[in-house]
Amino acid sequence: MSQSKLNPPQSTTAQSTRSALSADDMRAITSRLRRAEGQVRAVARLIEEGESCDVVAQQLTAARRALDRTFYEMVGCAVQHGQIAPENVSAMLGKYA
Repeated sequence: MSQSKLNPPQSTTAQSTRSALSADDMRAITSRLRRAEGQVRAVARLIEEGESCDVVAQQLTAARRALDRTFYEMVGCAVQHGQIAPENVSAMLGKYA
């Protein structure tokens, strides 16, 4: 295979890839990342306060799920905007998930 559909041709610049996301997509993804950031900060605070491992693990799971949801939203966005062909989603998930 000469050019993988996961890897755009060299002529595609970072700017053109960025501009493929709508303003709504960018806001939604940024919002998800900010929530996940808040969860990670809360986990650090729990550890500093000496909270039990069970409680910390529970909060880490929530933060991990928030990042996973953001990842899957990005994959969907990439498909929607033609950055990855639907038939290549499985390969992308295998690579990054």
